[in-house]
Amino acid sequence: MDKNLITDATAPTGWEVTAEPFGTPDATALRRAYYAEVAGRYWGRPATEAEVDEGLADDPADALVPPTGQFVVGRLDGRPLACGGILLLDPVTAELTRIYVDPRARGTGGGAALLTALEGAARALGAGRMRLDTRGDLVEARALYARHGYREIPAYKSGPYAEHWFEKSLG
Repeated sequence: MDKNLITDATAPTGWEVTAEPFGTPDATALRRAYYAEVAGRYWGRPATEAEVDEGLADDPADALVPPTGQFVVGRLDGRPLACGGILLLDPVTAELTRIYVDPRARGTGGGAALLTALEGAARALGAGRMRLDTRGDLVEARALYARHGYREIPAYKSGPYAEHWFEKSLG
């Protein structure tokens, strides 16, 4: 078994989630797709390559590695179709970030596989709770988090795209 495999037996059939450096070709392609989708939905039009490049320039890539975080890529039957990361906010709080499942793979359990893997990675880094923020228009994301035990909480930080905040105990 790959030592970087961080999913477990509860992951949906066909999905494998592994820790992967932020800059690999697969991780980069997924991060670009994530930015293109969230920016396009926000602006109500397709994001340009320059806008995606600008979004990626602000990514916290250097922090999404142990001991401050982790980045993962999810593969469905070997195809890279999902990604996500965690970032430690403090010694006991991790934050979900960059959660993305390719539209062609939505509804197949990729989001659940990512959450399982990232929650495990957060526990391994010592976190006892997970937090996240998301936008109001990302209704699928909010539904995913609610299905997996995340509850809406008051704002724990501010930002131009933060409209809903969630938390889950990892205990």
